[in-house]
Amino acid sequence: MTPELKDRKVVVYGLAKSGLAAIRLLVANGARVTALDARTEDALGDTARELKAQGVTLVTGPTPPGLLESQQLVVVSPGVPLALPEIQKARAAGVPVWGEVELAGRYLSHLPFIGITGTNGKSTTTALTGELFSRSGRRTFVGGNLGRPLAEAAVSPGDWDALVVELSSFQLEGIDTLRPKGSTILNLTPDHIDRYASHEAYGEAKARIFRNQAQGDFAVVNADDAHVLRLAEAAKMPVYGFSLTGRPVAAAPKLAGMAVAQPGGFRFEGAGDKGESFTLTNRALRGAHNAQNAMAAALLARLAGVAHEAVQAGLDSYPGLPHRLESVRVLDGVEWVNDSKATNVDSVLVALRAFQKDVLLIAGGKGKGAPYQPMVDEGRGKVKGVLTIGQDAGTIAQAYEGCCPVYACETLAEAVRRARALAGSGDTVLLSPACASYDQFQNFEHRGDTFKRLVREL
Repeated sequence: MTPELKDRKVVVYGLAKSGLAAIRLLVANGARVTALDARTEDALGDTARELKAQGVTLVTGPTPPGLLESQQLVVVSPGVPLALPEIQKARAAGVPVWGEVELAGRYLSHLPFIGITGTNGKSTTTALTGELFSRSGRRTFVGGNLGRPLAEAAVSPGDWDALVVELSSFQLEGIDTLRPKGSTILNLTPDHIDRYASHEAYGEAKARIFRNQAQGDFAVVNADDAHVLRLAEAAKMPVYGFSLTGRPVAAAPKLAGMAVAQPGGFRFEGAGDKGESFTLTNRALRGAHNAQNAMAAALLARLAGVAHEAVQAGLDSYPGLPHRLESVRVLDGVEWVNDSKATNVDSVLVALRAFQKDVLLIAGGKGKGAPYQPMVDEGRGKVKGVLTIGQDAGTIAQAYEGCCPVYACETLAEAVRRARALAGSGDTVLLSPACASYDQFQNFEHRGDTFKRLVREL
């Protein structure tokens, strides 16, 4: 269903990465593009100059009355709420409103599309699924909400054999015809409460990943998550589950098969070859949360025809994403792990569950107001010391008082130096800050990269 957009008037609303990719796709297909963004032209800087060089009309600041209603198509970036009055007026006037993923998907509908959503684990599962597909020899585009916008693939669709795409709830709000061959909802916990009226509304946005699937397609869902199972009840295609226990937590839709965790890996029951098993020994996939991600990725790949051998090879070779339980090095028997992406307490709990004992935890930064007591409780018996940094160091120290030694380090460099002196063979030094990075760093990537540099210099 490739759209005919030559000489059509199209507004792209929002000049984030996906909006700019949509503009390149539209210009390549001959559309007459207007770019709309709330920022000033000066704030847009080089982006404004590049758009004008492409022949794009640039409109900045508040949306001019009537602009959207006068177009033949509006394409929105994920960060632009579809509930905005000007977008509602355009829809009422009969103007189609698409997300960037919907636009790109119409140029890519001939390719197998694997869509991945959920509150947590999307990026790891997307990157891992892409690794499994690539191991089978398929030229695989990996992107969406992770890394490269889907519109980049649509500019050169002949370069790809398969698409593995992370989809946020915001992106799924903007789909109309997008039909994944395989889809998954990994989990559902409260998120984006500033955009959705309720947790149910957030779940409904996620469930849009199933809306255009039919017989011949498949879905993979978390059988340990009751809300996800409820969202899958209306599915029109076979649904497969993955579980740490093998016992779905709620009355589930009839599952066509299951991936179930077992010591050292997981097995398939009724999906692929009955009794098919995989080992899971890769450090980049440690922890129960990554076992779930690995089971979801393996199911998606096997159901899409990737051979068992390629799946196992991909599970073994997957390097992990930067700043997410990333093993930096082992020095004198001490493993140093970069989990800078853990910018809240819940993320630190996930990290701590991946280790059994002897953790030196580096935590702190710009706090978000959440209590640190859950970290203290999760770490009892495994966290042997806490090294604090940044603005919230004192609050973290107070939470750990009487539980384990706390070392006030102020800076990350001092925390690494102190940890080097404290750690012995068999210990793990874990940077999992539970805080934003903006008090001392540009972002969590800058913090994680600094940690890696300091550790490699030891």
